[in-house]
Amino acid sequence: MNILKRIGDAISRRMNPVEYWRKKGTCILGGCEIYSSANLGSEPYLISLGSHVRVNSGVQFITHDGGVWVLRECLKEKDADKIDLFGTITVGNNVHIGTNAIIMPGVKIGNNCIIGCGAIVTKDIPDCSVAVGVPARVIESIDEYTEKNRLSFKYTKKYTKKEKEIHLKSIYLK
Repeated sequence: MNILKRIGDAISRRMNPVEYWRKKGTCILGGCEIYSSANLGSEPYLISLGSHVRVNSGVQFITHDGGVWVLRECLKEKDADKIDLFGTITVGNNVHIGTNAIIMPGVKIGNNCIIGCGAIVTKDIPDCSVAVGVPARVIESIDEYTEKNRLSFKYTKKYTKKEKEIHLKSIYLK
């Protein structure tokens, strides 16, 4: 790829990551947010994101198994040097994928899910689940997560940056 194309791609990805990945073939429904440092891999056309999905910084979608690199050399079958192994990734509606999570090939993440920071998702995650860890596992339902945190919620989403700073300092930096 020539240098001007690479620079253009980098600018496009940074300015509007959702449109960038759509142009690469990813099925992305409305209301999604993708941080520019997220990577939808070498086969982005094998990925689909539902509505209202947030893909945080550093998230990696892996649609192929690079381990077949070894098999190409050690298998004695005809055409073994040509094998690849792929899997689709499907993310439901209303999903948050935390910073630096890795989503592996063949995974389906249900609706109304939270994937924790740094999680490596190797298996399907059912609807209404919170999944964390390496490998990711479901630790609680969305309802359990809500109840556990209800008393800690701060209603600052519509605050200006300055209002939020003042409010949080008054609570946490007494």
